[in-house]
Amino acid sequence: MHPYLALAIAIISEVVATSALRAADGFTRLIPSVVVVIGYALAFLFLSITLKSIPVGIAYAIWSGLGVVLISVVAYFVYGQSLDTPALIGIGLILAGVVVLNLFSKSTAH
Repeated sequence: MHPYLALAIAIISEVVATSALRAADGFTRLIPSVVVVIGYALAFLFLSITLKSIPVGIAYAIWSGLGVVLISVVAYFVYGQSLDTPALIGIGLILAGVVVLNLFSKSTAH
């Protein structure tokens, strides 16, 4: 499996799990709680697959950075949470960091 495909699956799984965490309501609702557990299990499984090819610092930076961005987008659209200007600037900086890592770092697997 291509390492960036595994990383994408890890990121999406983590975003789904984190999004379901709010719906799980402190693990008092069964279906969202199951989604949380399965989502995080898949996230760590695919992150571990990624680490066979991409250095841990780079993979984790991409995983966590894109996770933050995507969770913020999901929270905005699904839960109606607003993002102020500093939040949007911070998210932009996170995205810029991920782009710099992927385009200019010799540490990433291309």
